[in-house]
Amino acid sequence: MIVVTGATGNVGRPLTQALAAAGEQVTSVSRHAVAMPDGVRHVAADLAEPTSLTPAFDKAKALFLLLSGDLHAPEARPTDIIGLAAASGVRRVVLLSSQGVATRPLGPSRVAMRAVEDALRESGLDWAVLRPGGFASNALAWAESVRTQGTVAAPFGDVGVPVVDPADIAEVAAACLLHDRHTGGVYELTGPEVITPRQQAEAIAATLGSPVRFQELTRDEARTTMTQFVPVELADDTLDIISAPNPAELRISPDVERVLGRAPRPFTGWVARNIAVFR
Repeated sequence: MIVVTGATGNVGRPLTQALAAAGEQVTSVSRHAVAMPDGVRHVAADLAEPTSLTPAFDKAKALFLLLSGDLHAPEARPTDIIGLAAASGVRRVVLLSSQGVATRPLGPSRVAMRAVEDALRESGLDWAVLRPGGFASNALAWAESVRTQGTVAAPFGDVGVPVVDPADIAEVAAACLLHDRHTGGVYELTGPEVITPRQQAEAIAATLGSPVRFQELTRDEARTTMTQFVPVELADDTLDIISAPNPAELRISPDVERVLGRAPRPFTGWVARNIAVFR
């Protein structure tokens, strides 16, 4: 049995599907009950209350650990999840961490994530750590404004990073969960090219076949929006990166290709698969 947290999200959903398609028994975890692929067991649990995961860990051999935004807050205790997993008989954990742990180690949310990584390394479990940069799926935040106003609003319109397709993250996670050769691996996951928010808007427009206007937000405007959904520490750390990425954050990592044997998907591919949400 493999437990997938965040199973309804942009990484967890394709990961659950991939593991089920590979013939694995899967327990999906999310806060609320949702429809899952045939044969996938679902457990409603809140990672902020680690003991709620106890039923999910019954007979589990591996765990994909994705921490929601609120678990990046200073008062959260996500390391308790690792301890509970080990006590429940889980033997392997694949952690979705962040590129910023290496590139911005002093950012408050990155310090907290490093503590989770360290707890995993010291747990005695088999482990792998995935460190993606920006997600292509962050563009979903623009879906409503594109549909209703033909507009994308974002800060730092001409500053780019190599955003990664969540489907690639899911495939790498599946490989790490299923194959011993990835034990102890730390994988930095990026897309194949640096792309700016303005260029992302242009890619959406090209696929739609209709104009999309780009509206530049100030940092403060973007921060106000982001802090409605994530802790302020995570918002500030993210804005620091996307406003002025350092050379490490602009680097195209070879790790997706190392694990999957193919190049990472470009942003245009993500748009093509998800264009319906922008129509």
